[in-house]
Amino acid sequence: MRKLQITTAIIAIILVSGISSDVISQDLSGKQIIEKVYNRETGDDQTSDLTMTLINRSGSQRVRKIKQFTKDMGDVEKSIMFFLAPADVKNTSFMSWAYDTDKSDDQWIYLPALKKTKRISSDSKSDYFMGSDFTYDDLGDRKLEDDTHKFLREETMDGVDCYVVESIPVDEDYMYSKTLVWVNKSNFIGVKKEYYDEDEDLLKILSIKDSEEISGIWVITKSEMKNVQKNHRTTIGLSNVQINTGLTESKFSERMMIRGL
Repeated sequence: MRKLQITTAIIAIILVSGISSDVISQDLSGKQIIEKVYNRETGDDQTSDLTMTLINRSGSQRVRKIKQFTKDMGDVEKSIMFFLAPADVKNTSFMSWAYDTDKSDDQWIYLPALKKTKRISSDSKSDYFMGSDFTYDDLGDRKLEDDTHKFLREETMDGVDCYVVESIPVDEDYMYSKTLVWVNKSNFIGVKKEYYDEDEDLLKILSIKDSEEISGIWVITKSEMKNVQKNHRTTIGLSNVQINTGLTESKFSERMMIRGL
C-alpha cells in the first residue's frame, strides 16, 4: 500500500516504520522523498489499543478508549475500530477500506443509538470524526499522485535532520490548499505535518511525540493533531501493539461493525 502515514487514518497516522539507509540520497526530489515515506513497511496486520483525548481551549478533556485492527491485503488495506468508552460513544464502530488503485476509499460508521451503519459520502469527508481534530478525509488514504510534491529545504527539528516537502493537491476543490511535511532524513519517517486551509492560512499541525520499535517495525505511540484556529487538540496514545498475528479478512465487514467486540 502506498500512503503518507502521518497524514491518513488514525490507524495509519500512528503506525510507521523505517527503511534501509542505502536509499538515502542528497539529490532526492520532493516526489521521491514522499514516495519513500509511502512505501515503508508496516506489517501484514496490526492490533492495538487507542486512547483518544480531546482537549478544548480551556483545557477540559474528553477521553475515549478504542480497539483497532488493520490488515494489508495487497490491493486494499482494511481497518476497523471499536469505541469501548465512555458510555455515550460505546459500541460505535468505524471501518475504512483504502485501495491501492485510483478507486476512492470506502468508509462506514455504525451508530448504535440508531442501530444503523452509515456510509461516509464524498461530501462528508471534510466533517470531523467523532468530535476530534481529524476529518474523515484525514482517516483515508492519500495517494502519491493526488498531489504535486516539491522539495523546499533541509531543516533540523528537535535535533533531527529533516527534508521539508510541500504537497499541493491536484484537485483545486480539495479541503486543504497545501500541506508541509517534515521527513526524517535517516529513515524517511514523517515527524510533523502542517495543513493549510483554502485561504492558505495554517489550520492544523500533526506532531509525532513518541515512538518505539515493535517486532522490527517502528510504531508511533503518541501523536497530536492541533487545530490552531480553534485552539483544540486531539492526542492519540497507542498501547498493547501486536503485529502480524494473522487477522482474517472476515474481521473487516459491516456485520462485524454491528456485532462489535
